[in-house]
Amino acid sequence: MEHPGERYERGLKALQFVSGQAEPAVVDAETAPDLARYVVEFGYGEVYSSPGLEPRDRQLVTLGALAALGNAAPQLRFHINGALNAGCTRAEVVEALTQIAVYAGFPAAINAITAAKDVFAARDADE
Repeated sequence: MEHPGERYERGLKALQFVSGQAEPAVVDAETAPDLARYVVEFGYGEVYSSPGLEPRDRQLVTLGALAALGNAAPQLRFHINGALNAGCTRAEVVEALTQIAVYAGFPAAINAITAAKDVFAARDADE
């Protein structure tokens, strides 16, 4: 049986890869330490780290889900960065977000493209 610390470490490595940061903060661990641990252990240590999809494909799926929700702009921006970190091109990100219009509506797709524009501009400014 796997030790919970191993799942956390695996999740932290996956989260570091997606975020491109050595110490990513996806949840305020001071206010909600259990939620932060759940995100790392389950979200990244179990689901994201499972062998069924490559990281770039997981990121594209995640973009679709977050864009379709329509109420997760901070997480969408985080995962647009993650998709780029995982090897997706900007054109692939835009294409994936454009696809959302068919299934979640034009407002969701337009909002998602706006998030992508913000991420692209921030990355350009950092270069």
